[in-house]
Amino acid sequence: MALSEETVTHPGTVRKIVGNKVEISVISKAGCVSCSLNNVCSVSDMKEKIIEVDLSQIKHYNEGDNVVVEMKQSYGTWAVLLGYFFPFLILFLGLILFLHFGLDQGLAGVLAIALLFPYYGILYLLRDFFKKRFRYHIQ
Repeated sequence: MALSEETVTHPGTVRKIVGNKVEISVISKAGCVSCSLNNVCSVSDMKEKIIEVDLSQIKHYNEGDNVVVEMKQSYGTWAVLLGYFFPFLILFLGLILFLHFGLDQGLAGVLAIALLFPYYGILYLLRDFFKKRFRYHIQ
């Protein structure tokens, strides 16, 4: 399947098939894992991530099959903005605003952090929207 935008791909293994959904296990590796000294260094990091992919095409997959999962690169940019940049902006602007109104620094800090609860609550409520928007595909 050719997508019009650049894509990011990861190799994975089919774990489970339920209806028209496939759970794929992707091993995420830190950059130093490929280093020849990775057994000596304690910084190396490997994590297993489970990705759920809708099967829009009629293809037959079995558990244990090796597949390549792809996603548009722009979705990764949006994920970083939603997960890191916007919360930082809310925290920073909230702190500046609360300090401008003359609140104590400690109270202003706590209130600025408290502003993140509604933000992440809204993201949680919109999780079904984001699940439809941020879609993975199998090559």
